[in-house]
Amino acid sequence: MNPYVRDRINRKLDTLSDERLYQILDYVEFLESKYAEKSAPVANVFTRFAEGVEDKLRAGGVAVSTVSETMGFLNKAMGVLNGVAQTTMTVAGDVVNAAKTAADQVGAPPAPAPAAPGTQPASPAVPPTPPSAA
Repeated sequence: MNPYVRDRINRKLDTLSDERLYQILDYVEFLESKYAEKSAPVANVFTRFAEGVEDKLRAGGVAVSTVSETMGFLNKAMGVLNGVAQTTMTVAGDVVNAAKTAADQVGAPPAPAPAAPGTQPASPAVPPTPPSAA
């Protein structure tokens, strides 16, 4: 998207009431359904849910201010849920890495035991060589 056009549109949108913004949203969605050359990026499950709730409230004739307030609460809840989902994914990744490290260590040859303080480390068992006849 052309950043100059986006900035100009945003300046115009900043001056409008919520009711007018919903009219513009309806028009943009109409244009998208009629003329979209490429599909819009797929929103995550939380966003799709929130938009569904918003559409139902608007279709039910709920006041725009109530819809806006409800969407504000939903956006805050979505932020919390997204944070929980991200944390869960991070913890799951850490568990997988720890399990992989443990599995790698189990399959590795045992490390030699450290020598006790003050003693010589044990040398590997080498059979004595027979004396040669000279």
